[in-house]
Amino acid sequence: MALSASDLPAMYSLLTNSLSGEQSVRKPAETALAQSENRSGFCSCLMEVITAKDLVSQVDVRLMASVYFKNSINRYWRNKRDSTGISNEEKLHLRQKLLSHLREENYQIALTLSVIISKIARIDYPKEWPELFSFLAQQLQSADILTSHRIFMILYRTLKELSTKRLTSDQRTFAEICTQFFDYSWHLWQTDMQTILHGFSTLAQTFGGSAAELHHDDLYLTCERWFLCSKIIRQLIISGFPSDAKTLQCHLEKIHRCYFRVILFKDLKDSSFRDHQPKFWDLLKRACTKLMKILVAIQQRHPYSFGDKCVLPLVMEFCLSKILDPEPQIMSSEQFMIQCMVMVKTILEGKEYKTNMTGRVVDENRVTFEQMKQNISSTVAGLLTSLLPTDRVVLLCNVLIRRYFVLTASDMEEWYQNPESFYHEQDSVLWSEKLRPCAEALYIVLFENHSQLLGPVVVSILREAMSGCPSAVNEITPELLLKDAAYGAAAYIYYELSNYLSFKDWFNGALSLELTNDHPNMRIIHRKVALILGQWVSEIKDDTRRAVYCALIRLLQDNDLCVRLTACRSLYFHIEDANFNENEFLDLLPVCWDLCFKVVDEVQEFDSKVQVLNTISVLIARVTEVTPYANKLMLFFQKAWEESSGESILQIQLLTALKNFVVALGYQSPKSYGMLLPILQSGINVTSPDELLEDCMQLWEATLINAPSMVPELLGYFPCLVEILERSFDHLKVATNIIEDYVILGGREFLSLHESSVAKLLDLVVGNVNDRGLLSVIPVIDILIQCFPMEVPQLISSTLQKLIIACLTGGDDHDPSKAAVKASSSALLARILVMNTNYLAQLTSDPSLSMHLQKSGFPGEENILLCLVDIWLEKVDNVTSFQRKTIGLALSIILTLRLPQVLDKLDQIMSDSVCTSKPHVPSKELRRRQMKLSDPINQISLENSVRDNLQTCSALHGESFNAAIGRLHPAVLNQLKQALKMP
Repeated sequence: MALSASDLPAMYSLLTNSLSGEQSVRKPAETALAQSENRSGFCSCLMEVITAKDLVSQVDVRLMASVYFKNSINRYWRNKRDSTGISNEEKLHLRQKLLSHLREENYQIALTLSVIISKIARIDYPKEWPELFSFLAQQLQSADILTSHRIFMILYRTLKELSTKRLTSDQRTFAEICTQFFDYSWHLWQTDMQTILHGFSTLAQTFGGSAAELHHDDLYLTCERWFLCSKIIRQLIISGFPSDAKTLQCHLEKIHRCYFRVILFKDLKDSSFRDHQPKFWDLLKRACTKLMKILVAIQQRHPYSFGDKCVLPLVMEFCLSKILDPEPQIMSSEQFMIQCMVMVKTILEGKEYKTNMTGRVVDENRVTFEQMKQNISSTVAGLLTSLLPTDRVVLLCNVLIRRYFVLTASDMEEWYQNPESFYHEQDSVLWSEKLRPCAEALYIVLFENHSQLLGPVVVSILREAMSGCPSAVNEITPELLLKDAAYGAAAYIYYELSNYLSFKDWFNGALSLELTNDHPNMRIIHRKVALILGQWVSEIKDDTRRAVYCALIRLLQDNDLCVRLTACRSLYFHIEDANFNENEFLDLLPVCWDLCFKVVDEVQEFDSKVQVLNTISVLIARVTEVTPYANKLMLFFQKAWEESSGESILQIQLLTALKNFVVALGYQSPKSYGMLLPILQSGINVTSPDELLEDCMQLWEATLINAPSMVPELLGYFPCLVEILERSFDHLKVATNIIEDYVILGGREFLSLHESSVAKLLDLVVGNVNDRGLLSVIPVIDILIQCFPMEVPQLISSTLQKLIIACLTGGDDHDPSKAAVKASSSALLARILVMNTNYLAQLTSDPSLSMHLQKSGFPGEENILLCLVDIWLEKVDNVTSFQRKTIGLALSIILTLRLPQVLDKLDQIMSDSVCTSKPHVPSKELRRRQMKLSDPINQISLENSVRDNLQTCSALHGESFNAAIGRLHPAVLNQLKQALKMP
C-alpha cells in the first residue's frame, strides 16, 4: 500500500529511532525502513521530512532521510522487471520538489541532494527532465551567494555524472549543455575571482570585528563557489569539446592565462596573511593546487592549443622556476609542487610535441591535417629548447637529485616508526601522490630526453657522492644522504647509464662493500643497494651473477623490514629473469625459503604479503627440484591460506603459487593433498567468491594432470563442476580440460559414479554456448565415446541429438566457426557409427529427433542417416587425418546397410574411403597418449573394412550393386582396386 502524508509522523519516528545508540531501538527501525523502500510514496515522505521548515534544527534526522532517499534513487528510480519502481507521477513530484528546495543551509544535506539530482538527471535528462538546466540557469540570475553556491554544487555533480555517458547522442547532449553554460560560468568565474582578490587584499590589512567575521563568511562562500565554478569549467572543457588532436579547434588561451594569474597571486608571499587568515590561506593553497591540476588536464586533452606561444612558455617557465628555486611557503605546499612537476613531466614526454621525421610529397600544395599538427609540434619543440637550454637541463637534473631525492628528517622519522609503511609510500605508491616519487618520475623523463647530455652528469654526481662518503661511514650526514640520492638516480635509469658505468666494477668496488657495514644507519644505503641490484638485473653478467645472488640473500637478512622488502622484490626480478642460473642459486635455496617465510610472518600490510608471495611463487616455478622443501612449503601454504580469509587478491596469489607447487611436485603431488584438497574444495564450492573461481579451476586442473591416480576426494569434487557451469560459461575452456582429465584419470569408476552429472553437464553446455564453446567441448565428448562406446552414447542421447541438428541445419558457407562445428560434430557421429552402429541407427530413427529437426526447418521426409552421409562426404576434407579415417570407416559401414540410396553415392564413398593417411597421434601426457594408441579406430584396417563391407553390399543389392560399380569413374575404380588389392 502506498505511503501518504498521514504516514509522515511514523516516518519521522522511524528515522529518529534509526539514529538511536540502543540496538533494540535502532534495529526494528532500520528493518521497517528497509521494508518500506519499495513502497510508493516512500521517497515523497522522505522529501517532506528533508524540506519541513519545523525540522530545520533536526539536522541528523534530515540527513538520514536524504541518505535513504539517495539509496532509493539508486535502486528504484530506473524501472526494472523485478521491481515496481517509483511511479511516473511520483517522479514528477520529486523532481519539482527538489528544484524548489535549492537553498538548503546544511552543507552535508545540500551535498546529498546534489548527488540525488545528478543520479536522476543521468536517467531522466533530457527526455523526462528537459527543463533542468534552463531552470537552474534562470535561478542563478537572482540567487544570493548561498543559493548560487548550492546551484553550482548541483551543476558540478550533474555535469560530472552526464560527462561519463558514452553514447553518441549523450555526448551530443553534453556538448549542447556546454554551449549553454560555458559563457555564464566563465563570466561568473572571472567576477568571483576579482571579488576574492579584492577581499584578500582587504583581509591582509584588517583583522578582527564581528562585521569582518560576517564578511569573512560571505567571502569564504564566494571562494567555495569559485572553486566549484573552476571544477565545472574544467568539466566543460575536458568533456564538452572534442580533443584538439582531432580538430585543432579549441580556443583556450584566455582560460589558461586567467587561471595562471590566480596562481601568480601576489598575496601568496604575504606571511601576515598566512598567519592571520589560516582558513583562507589553506583555501588559497588548495585552489592553486586545483588550478594546476586543471591546467594539467587541459594540456592532456587539448595539447595543441596548450602549445600556443602565449600559454606553454608561461606555464613551463613558472613551473620550472618553482621547482628550481622554490620560495619557503611554496615548498610547504607539497601538493602544489607535485602538480608543477607533473606539468613539466607531461609536457616533456608529450608525443604531440615530438617532431616526426617523415617525408612529404614535393608538389603537394594543400597542407594536410597531420602536417598542421606537425608544424605545431615543431614550434613547441623549439619553444621547449629555448626554455630548457643545455645548462638549465643540467641544473634541473642536479636539483632533482640533490634536493628532491634526498631524505628529509620527517622521512627518517617515518621510516623509523614504520619501515613497512615507508617502503610502500616510497617505492610502490602512485608517482603523482608523493613529492619524491614525482621528482623521480620527472627525472626519468628528463634523462630519456637528454640521455647523452645527462649520462656523464649523473655518473659524476655518483662518483662525487661515493668519494665523499666511504662505506665505513656510520653517521647520517649530508654526504651519506647525497650518496643515497645518487644511488637512487643511478638505479632508475639503468638502461641508459650502463653505457657510462660498468656494473661489475661498481658492484665490486662499492656496492658489495656497503653490505659489510652492519651499522643500523646503513639501512639507508642498504635499501638503495637492494634497489639497484633489482633494477640493473639485465646488465648483470654471468661472472657477477653468483655474487649478486649472495648479496640479495644477505639483504634479506637485514634487520630493517624496509630493506628486506626491497631485497625481496629485487630477488623476484632475478628469479624471473631469462638468465636466471639455478645451479648458482641452488645452495642458497634453503635459507631463501626460510627468509621469505619469515618476512611473510613479520609484515602486516596486504601489499607486502602479496609481494613476498609472488617471489615464493616464481621461485617454485623456476626451480627444478622442490620436493626437498615440500614440507616447509606445505606448512607455509596452510598457514597463509588460513590467515588470508576474506582477502581475495591475496588468495588469488596463493592459488597461483599452489598451482606452481603442484606442477613442480609432479607425480609426487599426493603428499600435499592433506593441505591442498581442503583449499581446493573451499575454492570450487558454489558459495566461494567469484573472483577466486578461475584460479581455483586452474589449480583443480593442475592437480588432476599431475595426479598419478584418482583418489576418492578428487572423485567426489566433480559435481561442483556442474554447479559452476550452471552459474556461468566464463570458464568453459578450463572446465572441458577438467572433464577430460577426469575421464582419462578416473576411467570407468568415474563414469559409473558421475554418469548423471556428465549427462547433465554436456546437455547444459551443448545448445547454450557459441561455436567456440562447442569446439572446446566436442573433443571431450569424443574421448568419452572412445573410452565408453557402449555406455556413453545412450547416456548423452539428448546432447547427441543437438549435435545432429547442428550438422543438418543452418548454412556455414560464410562462417568458419559454424563450418568447424559441423566438421567436428560429423566426425564425432561417425565415431559412434563405427563403434556402436546399432545405437546411431536407433538415434537417427527416434521420432523426437525428427520433430526437433522439423522445428529447425529440416524436411521431414529426408532420411537422417543418409543426410549424415552427405555431411561426411562434404566435410571429409575439412577434418584431421585421424577424423578422416573415422569418417572413411563410417562410410564403409554405410555400405552394409539396407539402403538402396547408398548406391547412388557409391562413387563419392569410394573416392573418399580409399584416400587414407596414418592418424596423427597428439603428444600430451603419457596416459592420454596410451589411450589414443589403444583407440579401437587405430586397430581397425580401413582397407579391410571397405573390402569386407563392399562384399556385404554386393550380396545385399546384387545386380544393382554391379551397375553402380560400373558407373564409377575409371580413375576412382582403378584407385579402389589398388588400395583394396582387388584383381
